[in-house]
Amino acid sequence: MDKVKERVGRQAADYVEDGMVVGLGTGSTAYWFVDELGKRLEAGTLKDIVGVTTSRRTTHQANQLGIPLKDIDDIARVDVVVDGADECNMDFNGIKGGGGALLQEKIVAQYSNKVVWVVDESKMVKELGAFPLPVEIVPFGSWRLFHEFKKANLNPSFRKSGDDSLYVTDSGNYIIDLDLQLIHQPEAFSHHLKSIVGVVEHGLFMNYADTILVGHADGTIRTYEKNP
Repeated sequence: MDKVKERVGRQAADYVEDGMVVGLGTGSTAYWFVDELGKRLEAGTLKDIVGVTTSRRTTHQANQLGIPLKDIDDIARVDVVVDGADECNMDFNGIKGGGGALLQEKIVAQYSNKVVWVVDESKMVKELGAFPLPVEIVPFGSWRLFHEFKKANLNPSFRKSGDDSLYVTDSGNYIIDLDLQLIHQPEAFSHHLKSIVGVVEHGLFMNYADTILVGHADGTIRTYEKNP
């Protein structure tokens, strides 16, 4: 699947034109999109773009490639953001946050004119939920939230970095992953999670994507566009 991810990530760079403010996603497929932008800037086929990153990891990659960057607070709108997804479906909904950048990814998507997801075929599903749903929470009271999720039979687990320490996001928060298997009413569940005190954000991205590029093992890439 690595070659599939590379092909679809690089093709997504075709959505970028000179003069654009470009959202740079995070993850194993978005990595190749950012890499391709760097190559096009170096070759001179792109000359005048500005990137807005969704994680420290992507910021580091963009800096190494010489991609000019601005903070989300310093631009009016993002023209197009290209990012990956851990699961997505034909309703243009998805689960994101496997790489821990869900909060920044959702903020950048919120202020983007066009959202493009790049995935391999294994990420396309009929219904969401097999991939554990990330929930970003503040550290204060985090164990209380964990126990509440457990009482609600949401199968929570703290994300860890190593055996003995909890994963900390770029914003200094924790992530609890919910092993749900199937989310029957994702829209309603999305609103429910956001209503819980201590929850900063969650990985359900409802109605964000405008275009989904799906790479297949046979080398083809299918493009799905949301109806206007």
